[in-house]
Formats: sequence, structure tokens, C-alpha cells
Amino acid sequence: MLAIFLREFRSYFTSPLGYVFLAIFYAFSGVFFLVFSLDLGTTDLSSVFLMMFLVLMIFVPLLTMRLLAEDKKQKTEQLTLTAPVSLFSIVMGKFLAAYVIFAMGVIVMPIYGFVMSTFTTISWLPILGNTLGLLLLGAIFVSGGLFVSSLTENQMIAAIGSFFVNLMVLLLDTLINMVPSGLFRDILASISIYTRYAEITTGIFSLSSIIFFISVVVIFLFLTVRVLEKKRWA
Repeated sequence: MLAIFLREFRSYFTSPLGYVFLAIFYAFSGVFFLVFSLDLGTTDLSSVFLMMFLVLMIFVPLLTMRLLAEDKKQKTEQLTLTAPVSLFSIVMGKFLAAYVIFAMGVIVMPIYGFVMSTFTTISWLPILGNTLGLLLLGAIFVSGGLFVSSLTENQMIAAIGSFFVNLMVLLLDTLINMVPSGLFRDILASISIYTRYAEITTGIFSLSSIIFFISVVVIFLFLTVRVLEKKRWA
């Protein structure tokens, strides 16, 4: 798994992809920090994090679109599948490589809090909650994108499919609000990702919510392993 991780991680910086993603992340977060915090003279970073949530929905698929689709397109998929490592190790190595790049972007967010703390007293709980929320949500975005990438050899289709999965995360709550009260609405509410994300961003660190996020990631990784397993024996 470590070898897979290191190979994939290095590949993000032997091509422009890693630099482009981080540049986009830092540029957007900096602009939003300036517009929604410094210019308004407020220490509330919730608007900055909300806007970054929307940015990540669009740009995380850039990180994941090539992870497995590229192997298929370049006809190296069979070499990967027949390597003397487990499919789980392959999937985890690729997931962690993309997720570490993502986390390198998110880690800049608390720095804005330190900048403001030099001028005034701030509340760290919402900042830490929003940062944790982005890290957990990003894990779902990356694992979902990896799963979509395993289904196609076209990187553009993988990116669009990943964006669609991310969009469903946001739109599920809208769908819940349109459904009348009843069992079906309760079922939808129980699988709402954004509701749990919003709860964490307020500083409410519920163990059940964190376990829920991890469970969704595990499901996506499991489905990816099953797709590769089917291809190995095809």
C-alpha cells in the first residue's frame, strides 16, 4: 500500500494536477477570506467555509478522475490488478494519495484563524468544527470520485460523474424538504450527509456523525474494490 501511495502522490507533482488543485484551493480560500471576513471586519469564517464547500464540490473530481481511469486508458490496468498486492491496498493507496493532497489544501484554513487572533479574540470551536467538517466531507468526495473513476477509462466522464455524486450530497437535503413527513422522509434524513456536516461545523462533534462519515467512505472504498475484483476475474 505504501508503494502505491508514494507512486500516486508523486504523480500529482510530476504533472501540473497537484499544483493546479492546491493553487485553486489557496486562491479561492484567500479571496473568500478577504471578501467575507477582512473586508467585513468579522471573525466569523462560516461564509468562507461555506464557499469552499461549493468550490470543493467542483474541483475535488480533478484529483480523482485519473486515479483508476488512467490505468485503464493506458492499458496498465492489468499490471496493477495482477501486482503482488491486495486490491484493498491498491484502492487505499490511491485514496490516501488523493486525500493527502486534499488535506494539504484544507490545512490552510485554520491559519486564517491565527491571522485574526493577532488582532482580536476569536472563537476557535467553529473554525475547528468547519475544518474537521471539510476533512470528513472531503474523504467522502475523494472516495466517491475514486469509485466513479473505477467505472470508466474516460477521465472527463469520471470527473463529471464525481461532480454529480458530490452534487447529490448537497441536493439530498433539498429533496428531504420537498418530501412530506413520514417514513420515507425519515429514511432520507437518516442518510443526510450535509445535515451532519452542518452539525459538525457548529462545533458539535457527535461521535455518531463522525462514524457515519467514515462508514460512507468505507462503503465507497468497498464498492471500488468489488469493481476491481470483478475486472481481475473477468
